[in-house]
Amino acid sequence: MLVFLNGQLLPEAQAVVPVNDRGFLLGDGLFETMRVVGGKPFRFAQHLERMARGAEFLKIKLPFKPKELEKFAQRLVEENKILDSILRVTLTRGPGERGYAFTGKCKPTLVMTVHALPQSPAEWSLITSSFQTPSADPLASFKTTSKILHVMARAEAAEKDADEALLVNTNGEVTETTSGNLFWVYDDKICTVPTGRGVLPGITRAVVLEICQSLELPTNKCVIKPEALRHSEGIFVTQSALGIVPIVALDGQTVAPSPLVDQIARAYIELLYRTQVDG
Repeated sequence: MLVFLNGQLLPEAQAVVPVNDRGFLLGDGLFETMRVVGGKPFRFAQHLERMARGAEFLKIKLPFKPKELEKFAQRLVEENKILDSILRVTLTRGPGERGYAFTGKCKPTLVMTVHALPQSPAEWSLITSSFQTPSADPLASFKTTSKILHVMARAEAAEKDADEALLVNTNGEVTETTSGNLFWVYDDKICTVPTGRGVLPGITRAVVLEICQSLELPTNKCVIKPEALRHSEGIFVTQSALGIVPIVALDGQTVAPSPLVDQIARAYIELLYRTQVDG
């Protein structure tokens, strides 16, 4: 397997970063994960735009322009001969001195890797995690590499024989899952949590909102508590790797299926492949 590291395509075993890289030491970095269909990353520009905003916020200089990275990404996918796959782009501040403080002298590290498609689950069960996210954390707007809370919440779900964990913020409001955005159906409206509550503005989330508009399905961005979520008419999670995953259970209670979720899921698959064919 070949890996992109700072402008070079290298065998995976040779693609190494220094032990003093701040991404390794402190989680000082960002990442994006996206679906690749027919050798083309889906919504690459939107993913890179979010990474660029995050890099500006964290004061990390992107070492390549988005168009350059897109060309490198397509070459990486082609060289590895995995045209339907997952692409991960990781950016760190790079090697630095010990301690939290940083200077403008750090040389960023940028890595891209390609992975086989995970087996797409037909459905998920959720548990509400005991780990809480800050309700107004500006870092929630970006995919930082500091994900230990999500790691522990997912482990908690596994311990309870659930597929995924639902995260609640410090106000007791539902935010997202460890790996995706949350949607639910209520009164025939497609609802999701507004940003600014500890929610990542996901790319697939944005695509689903576009789909709802094209299908003339009403949407609503609102806050909800876990107790109320259990009474919704359907729940699903969106993420770049798996697309749309219906939820069939929450904290041991069955979640009724909704035909609207199936309708959106079909439209998403059609868009995913049509966009890649059309270029």
